[in-house]
Order: sequence, then structure tokens, then C-alpha cells
Amino acid sequence: MTSDGRVGLRSQTVILKRGQHAKYPPYAFTEHGAMMAAMVLTSPQAVAMSVYVVRAFIQMREQLAANREILKRLAEIDKTLLQHDSVLRDIYRKLLPLLQPAPDQPKRRIGFSKDDKA
Repeated sequence: MTSDGRVGLRSQTVILKRGQHAKYPPYAFTEHGAMMAAMVLTSPQAVAMSVYVVRAFIQMREQLAANREILKRLAEIDKTLLQHDSVLRDIYRKLLPLLQPAPDQPKRRIGFSKDDKA
């Protein structure tokens, strides 16, 4: 209420963007809103469109469920790959000394030397 007794709307005192006030309609229907519209509207075109919207919601719900399952499976695969990666890293560390060339053995000289006692 203003100082002179008139009722002022909030939108008159504050500049709001679209969607931040109850006087603006929402950008999209919810599934329940589409069902309510289907119950109220009786023209054949309105019924056809509301059925179309409800089917779109159902299809979207199924796709989200499928995506959830795919993401769950990908997380399991990622976890398994990380475990395998650590095991392979350990095997590589253990095999690395075996892959190195053998150290050179001191060559035995051919012939006699002073140090040989016979």
C-alpha cells in the first residue's frame, strides 16, 4: 500500500525481468499442467495438442531413464578401467627390470696373465 492509501503493484515499484513475477506466464508447461489443459479444453485441436504434449513428456521421461542407466553403466565401466589401469601399472613396474638389458659381464681375457698361478 502506498502512502496515500492506494494499493501499488510490486511491478510498478520495482523493474523485474520476465519470469520473476506472478503476472508473467511460465515459459513451459509441466506434465500436470498439460493434463489439466487436456481436461478443460474440449476442441478437437486442443485435445490433439494436449495428447501430443503428454506423449512428449512420456517420451522425455523414458529418455531420461535410459540416460540414467547409460550413465550408471559408464560409471561402472570407468571404475573397472581404473582398477585395471592400476593393476597393469603394477605389472609393468614389476616387468620393467626384466626388460632392461642385462649388465655386461666382465670379459675373460684369452691367454695367460701374471696373476694366473698354475
